[in-house]
Amino acid sequence: MNASEIIEIESRHAAGVYGKQPIIFVRGQGALLFDIDGVEYLDCASGHGVANLGHAHPKVVEAIYKQASTLITLFETFPNDQRAALMKKITALVPGLDRVFFCNSGTEAVEAALKFTRISMGRKNVAAAMRAFHGRTFGALSATFNRKYRDGFEPLVPGFSHVPYNNIEALEKAITTETAAFILEVVQGEGGVYIADAAYLQAARRICDARGALLIVDEIQSGFGRTGKLFAVQHFGLTPDLLCCAKSLAGGVPMGAVLIGPAVKNLTPGAHGSTFGGNPLACAAGVAALTAIEEEDLPRQAAEKGAYLMEKLRQIESPLIREVRGLGLMVGIELKQKAAPYLKALQEKRIIALNAGMTVIRLLPPLVITIEQIDHLVAVLVNVLKVDIAGEKE
Repeated sequence: MNASEIIEIESRHAAGVYGKQPIIFVRGQGALLFDIDGVEYLDCASGHGVANLGHAHPKVVEAIYKQASTLITLFETFPNDQRAALMKKITALVPGLDRVFFCNSGTEAVEAALKFTRISMGRKNVAAAMRAFHGRTFGALSATFNRKYRDGFEPLVPGFSHVPYNNIEALEKAITTETAAFILEVVQGEGGVYIADAAYLQAARRICDARGALLIVDEIQSGFGRTGKLFAVQHFGLTPDLLCCAKSLAGGVPMGAVLIGPAVKNLTPGAHGSTFGGNPLACAAGVAALTAIEEEDLPRQAAEKGAYLMEKLRQIESPLIREVRGLGLMVGIELKQKAAPYLKALQEKRIIALNAGMTVIRLLPPLVITIEQIDHLVAVLVNVLKVDIAGEKE
């Protein structure tokens, strides 16, 4: 099919819930994407944080090929070698979380965690942080703060409330003896790339323990090396009761997981399940991805490259920039104007980036991005951010 045929077919048959871009990508390699005409783009979105290992990582490709020719699907009722290998590997990543539930996406991981807290605690109320984004299915959406995702879908799941992020006093009031769980992101990605204070995270752990509530941490976007540690909680010495992860877990193959601590109880057969969760193909990709992350020391790379990138960004002399913030290679550039025109300008210069709210340019490049590619990104940003929203030179 040529480009016009592809666009016409997608325009005619797509559900309509995505704003389509005019670029047709057909191939990826490392931190690069290539369109149908072979034009090269630097991917600083990573599929919303999926491609931590970059595109077409050889270890993941080999694992998928080998497993696809052996056994693709198997319900978790039946043990499997690849699932066992991934269980062993992933539960070793966060001491104290030695059980795992496998699913297919981040929102499914959040749904599972919410169900596990209710059945474990015998309570219904859940507190979540303002600006949070936890997914689009009904339970995860109920924990998500932004009205643009919620409007039109009420009534949502009852029992959810939202409290200011990084506000310990508000958290003290919000978590009561009727609260089943408090859920938060250590780094709020969709919410604007805001990082939790260490004191706030330790207070969350203390308050949950005091009120008998469980602490859920959503590491769906921040996990697997993105922030400079394998998980963002490891920057702060925090151990939650449940940790939700997905996105880059299986190197691009759809997969989610909930890591589960000892305070979570009553998870008996039939309490929850997933037809495709823990299938051998995804598990084989997950083992390969985690092995590559470890062998290539990608968390260290993210820490060093992220520090380099943010230093360069903070040196940009532009009256448009309000703040640069981030952790590892999870970076936000907050502008004094709407980010959309600048994202379009970046795309025209063959840089793919994301927004985070109305005014933040969010950068989530693959952790394998090179220093030369970072320098190119910064050079393009310097050029783009010389132009105000009206298109006039500063």
